[in-house]
Amino acid sequence: MNLRRRQFLELSAATAAMSMVGPALARAASDPDTIRIGIAANGPRTSDPNYTTQGGDNWATEQMYEQLVRPDDGTFATTPDQYRPTLATEWSASADARTWTFKLRQGVQFHKGFGEMTSEDVVFSFKRAMADGTNKPILSNIADVVANGPYEVVITLKNSDVNLLGTSIFLNNTSIVSKKAVDQMGADKFKTDAVGTGPYELTRFDNQWGTALKRHEGYWGEKARVAKVESVYIADTTARTLALLSGDVDMIEAVRAPGWVDSMLQRDSTLQFDMTSPGSFNTLHVNLKRKPFDNIKVRQAIMYAVDRHAVANAMKPMGGFTADLQPENFPGGFKTEDLPPELQYNYDPDKAKALLAEAGFPNGFDFESNVSQREDYASIMLIVQEQLRAVGMRMNLHIGDHTAYHADNQHDKNTLALHSSSYPPIPTQLYVQQLSTKAEVKPDGTGGINYSHYGVVMPGIDDLLSKALQATDYKAYVDYCQQIELQVLRDLPLIGMSTLSFTVARNARLDLGYKVQSGYARWRFHRATKKA
Repeated sequence: MNLRRRQFLELSAATAAMSMVGPALARAASDPDTIRIGIAANGPRTSDPNYTTQGGDNWATEQMYEQLVRPDDGTFATTPDQYRPTLATEWSASADARTWTFKLRQGVQFHKGFGEMTSEDVVFSFKRAMADGTNKPILSNIADVVANGPYEVVITLKNSDVNLLGTSIFLNNTSIVSKKAVDQMGADKFKTDAVGTGPYELTRFDNQWGTALKRHEGYWGEKARVAKVESVYIADTTARTLALLSGDVDMIEAVRAPGWVDSMLQRDSTLQFDMTSPGSFNTLHVNLKRKPFDNIKVRQAIMYAVDRHAVANAMKPMGGFTADLQPENFPGGFKTEDLPPELQYNYDPDKAKALLAEAGFPNGFDFESNVSQREDYASIMLIVQEQLRAVGMRMNLHIGDHTAYHADNQHDKNTLALHSSSYPPIPTQLYVQQLSTKAEVKPDGTGGINYSHYGVVMPGIDDLLSKALQATDYKAYVDYCQQIELQVLRDLPLIGMSTLSFTVARNARLDLGYKVQSGYARWRFHRATKKA
């Protein structure tokens, strides 16, 4: 394994490929009226927001579409009152949070002459997302969406949802599309020639090159300051990096690996780095069906053996620490000092060894585990491997293809399964996906991503989760989420290893017009300005 580790670290260093680029590289001439972003993928798959599964495609959809409400640019809304009117000007909810009424903005024009947005388009957009799309399960709580005249929509729910604005309204899938355009083009053509209401409209979709957008001159709000946006797909890390340093693109999706930001700044100290916080949640699933990990003392030993602050620091400036599963500024999250002392799990390898001895393993034990070769996954698990080894838990770590790794996890073939996902400040989304019994992994691959079997092998958090999901008061919702966090810290089926900011490297000549603080791995360009 030592050879494999050295090979991986050498490969990570090589991906920066900075040695071939001189520090005084002359920049190519750049059009001040075009924003170009280098996307870390081979090509776009769709421009329909209801079907995007490739994160890079969302850079274009973010410019083309809008929802009824959204948070301020560059942020997540951490409470319901932080959402701003967008295609809806006002909204209200019934006392039981099951009936929501939205009044629509009048005069909003779709791209390409497809006319004014009305309640018919909103009802159509929601119902097609409820019937089919990438977030159909999340929208399954919606019972119906009906128009009440041309500028009002009523959404009724099966169960209460005090977080509806975050769970179902500010969602890619419920971006408002033109019913007339879908009917006229057909659903398949619409996926590559889609029509929204956003500040930019699609002019080119090339599944090898990328997408091109132009300013929507009929936009209802302040028009975009830069006339064009191009998303150029450059999967190769070296080529994407060189495109930024040469001036061929204005910004690129970063490599989330130790040392990458520093290596870039050494080549060009003027580069800007925009980072979402928290970004991805890196969670470690402990397979409770595999001995000796069914023993709580062994799981506690893991918590004391792994220095989670060191894991976060190794990934700086992108890495962040979480005391539990949620960041401390998210609903349900705790600061370490606010947790009960026995649940703080401060780094203590001696205590880890003592717990292993109590569990019947005074000399430790050996076990097998898998991880993806992707830089962020492998970097974290190599640190975990070394720290577990120091207390006697000898993990033989198999590093493999990223796609194959996830396939193996979904077939229950791992012991300590690292998982990375981005979540909004809606903590129940993580609990549903990674801790509920209905998300339990299955050997035939038909299950979910509860790789620990929590709630099946041992009692889980389903009852608390049900109460949180049905809460009609936001404070009660947060209280149930905190109870879940404490229960998970007691049972340890899932460990919050770190967060990892989604990061973009940006040329200083491009000013976004706002500071990126949090949010999904995409942001809008309508307020951006660019110098020649």
